[in-house]
Amino acid sequence: MTLKVLIIQNKVAETVKDNMDHIYDLLERKKGEHFDFIVLPEMFLTPYELMYFKLNKISENDLVIQRLSDIASKFNSYLIAGSIPETSNGYIYNTSYIFNRQGKIINKYRKIHLFSVTYPDGKKFNEGDCLSAGNEVITFKTEFGQMGIMICFDIRFPYLAKKIRDLDAKVIFVPAAFNTYTGPLHWHTTFKARATDNQIFFISASPARDSFGSYEPYGHSLVVDPYGKILKELNASEGLLSIEIDLERIQEARQSIPIIKNEVDISHFKVST
Repeated sequence: MTLKVLIIQNKVAETVKDNMDHIYDLLERKKGEHFDFIVLPEMFLTPYELMYFKLNKISENDLVIQRLSDIASKFNSYLIAGSIPETSNGYIYNTSYIFNRQGKIINKYRKIHLFSVTYPDGKKFNEGDCLSAGNEVITFKTEFGQMGIMICFDIRFPYLAKKIRDLDAKVIFVPAAFNTYTGPLHWHTTFKARATDNQIFFISASPARDSFGSYEPYGHSLVVDPYGKILKELNASEGLLSIEIDLERIQEARQSIPIIKNEVDISHFKVST
């Protein structure tokens, strides 16, 4: 079974309206084409800075949610709506909304692992200074089977990917915004490792490098197959990536290299030091 995916790697502007309008402009380039899934980046509507998360926070009743719904229904596609600074009950979450082909919200995921880093020059960045962490692992049902989602920093935690795989996800979508420090270090390594560990597809959308603000996204949106092979990748600039993937590759990989079949629960093993 094959499915067609479109990844949007947009250059992020300062305002939500400008970014939403630009997403529409980019999609016009693909007018008339069919996609099963459209994938947007992490924080695709706002600069990746704490002050802008607060300034550009979005509730589920905001017009932008309806505009995202319209994209899904117009293209008759599932929409993995990257992530937005979602405001709810006085908290702000890093949240991805998932729309079905009719434009209905079928699930949403709030980022569990909030990004924290200390750069070589000593400067620090911590999403937790502004955002609250989610506490729910989710999948969503499609005619292709179950699909999963993580957001950016989540990719570094193997137990989360395994949990989603154990829920029978065929693909894990990962809106992400690694930067020019963490990206060269770990972007390709972590995606290839998680795909190899779980023998499923990983699909990631990043903002483009030359986005507004002081944070420099790494770009390099990509698709990784169940063997850990990068099938297709953008560079750092704004762009669109379309690809067809064959879900039969999952079973092929698991039969060829039976990693999952040979997993052992070692939680009860004796430890000697």
